[in-house]
Amino acid sequence: MTSESVQPVPGPSRRTVVAAVGAAGLAVALSACGSDDEASGPSTEQGAGGGAATEAGGGSSSGAGAGGGAALAKTADIPEGGGKVFSDEKVVVSQPAAGDFKAFSTICTHQKCPMTDLKEDTLSCACHGSQFSILDGSVKKGPATQPLEAKQVSVSGDSITLA
Repeated sequence: MTSESVQPVPGPSRRTVVAAVGAAGLAVALSACGSDDEASGPSTEQGAGGGAATEAGGGSSSGAGAGGGAALAKTADIPEGGGKVFSDEKVVVSQPAAGDFKAFSTICTHQKCPMTDLKEDTLSCACHGSQFSILDGSVKKGPATQPLEAKQVSVSGDSITLA
């Protein structure tokens, strides 16, 4: 029998392997940290003036040609100074003053949880405790810092329709 010496096949160096493992770990860590950037904003709350854009967009319209969806409710179903949640449409309709109807999304602006807990004029998020005024969409209690998204409604006679 002849004895041949086996030459080792050169592979990656220890330095190359360690660098590759480190780069892979860094990539995983960065992708995990980056998925929540939009939801985690500054922890400061906005004052009363923070909802001006929302207030302007949440008003009602009385024109006959302004409809587009099925009727949500009758005007008599929405109490003055309060409102009603429509879970299927993900909207809350309120009546801040007699004959003035506004609508807002029921999706929490903190981490996008759906909300259905309405007491008087306050919509509360069960996920993290944020509270919103349904009269103007403003944040009453954090951690949310952004007001509710305004939705358009139209009123024709005694019928309220999501525009």
